[in-house]
Amino acid sequence: MIPKARPPPCNLLVSGQACKSATTAQYTILISSFMLMSIGAGGIRPCSLAFGANQFDKRDTNGNIKRVLETYFNWYYAAVMISVLIAMTGIVYLQDHMGWKIGFGVPVVIMFFSAFLFFLATPLYIKENVINNLLGRFVQVIVVAYKNRKLAYPEQNSGYHYNKGSEFIVPTSKLRFLNKACIIKSSEDGVAVDSWSLCTVEQVEELKSLVRVMPLWSTGIMVSINLSQSSFPLLQAKSMDRHITKRVEIPAASFGIFTVIALTVWLVVYDRVIIPLGSRIRGKPFRIGTKERMGIGIFFSCMAMLLSGIIEHIRRRKSIDQGLLNNPEGVVAMSAMWLVPQHCLNGIAEAFNAIGQIEFYYSELPKSMSSIATAMFGLGTAVANLLASVILSNVDSITKREGKESWVSSNINRGHYENYYWLLAIMTCFNLVYFMVCSWAYGPCVESGSKKLVEEDGEMELENVSRPGSTT
Repeated sequence: MIPKARPPPCNLLVSGQACKSATTAQYTILISSFMLMSIGAGGIRPCSLAFGANQFDKRDTNGNIKRVLETYFNWYYAAVMISVLIAMTGIVYLQDHMGWKIGFGVPVVIMFFSAFLFFLATPLYIKENVINNLLGRFVQVIVVAYKNRKLAYPEQNSGYHYNKGSEFIVPTSKLRFLNKACIIKSSEDGVAVDSWSLCTVEQVEELKSLVRVMPLWSTGIMVSINLSQSSFPLLQAKSMDRHITKRVEIPAASFGIFTVIALTVWLVVYDRVIIPLGSRIRGKPFRIGTKERMGIGIFFSCMAMLLSGIIEHIRRRKSIDQGLLNNPEGVVAMSAMWLVPQHCLNGIAEAFNAIGQIEFYYSELPKSMSSIATAMFGLGTAVANLLASVILSNVDSITKREGKESWVSSNINRGHYENYYWLLAIMTCFNLVYFMVCSWAYGPCVESGSKKLVEEDGEMELENVSRPGSTT
């Protein structure tokens, strides 16, 4: 909207006309806008999910809270996907037909009303006060554990420092070396003169819980790497017949909608059909555990890459048979609808793995770490995008040695994209095995280890089972 904030317009098609480059000030304005969007997204994405979950009553004694949270996580993610669907269709349409001013202006207005409604409803929300800096608490545990490394473990469970009213009064045996951070010295008598000399059991268990989930967190990176391969399906779609009818043609960039649609439809079916039907058949609440859903998502992601390679292999052979080897812009006599199944598998993989991860972190990490729990999935996605670039660069440099055509050549018909897909499928298969090992090493989740259903006098009662560090 500000002409001086960008270079003057120019026409590249006019010979001899040179386009003026952006100035340092103009670049600064552009990069600043990207930074503001990143800061805003970094604040909204991890915190909004945890903030919404905090609105539910955690003191529910009927065992319904886990089912309520699972439904909330499903519908939250479905709402996000619907917004992506609107952005990929409606907002893109405005940008293409009404220009960038309207295309960017409409999201600004929508975001303004979103913030306005949020602050308007602030008095109705449950707002929990921040106690202290979690990262500082983690550093304290490591420092104090190192200082006390020569201390002997107490013979009785009464030798640990804990806050009154805390559920953690005795540290767990896993990652035992960190327990020395909360051992009470004879001179301290349970009173921490300095937080850098004695930590609480709760502090130690917070760090332990984060360290324990990291291996399982790393297994989700491969799924995100597979989901980030959006440019290759785009090239495939551009080289295939995208007509539904003689007059209706799907844009190549719109095939990603099928991933969003499959994800949203599956979430609705899972939450409104499978869960109620399973509960009715079993006669008691039915749900698929978080780790099981994460594993199922990895499996579907592997199948998506395998199918993508098969479809690309068929497409490439047809392009060669039709004389399009040196014509990457040519359209193969093959319907682009063959790409829909791989998009659907990716959507189902994301529905299982992404929501399973979010719920796993939220339920396994302490409540004081809820924002960190919901931010871990976004962190994994960011790491996956970086690793995807590294994998692509290495594949390109290795496969084009000795004058050979790269697997990921700019000419899709000369390249071997199917080999790249199958490489990702093999990596995902190994990742599934790695996930199973990490899942076994992690042990039972809080959702299955903290409570159990017992049948007594013909009725189902909920019996609380003591967690490590809690009173019975």
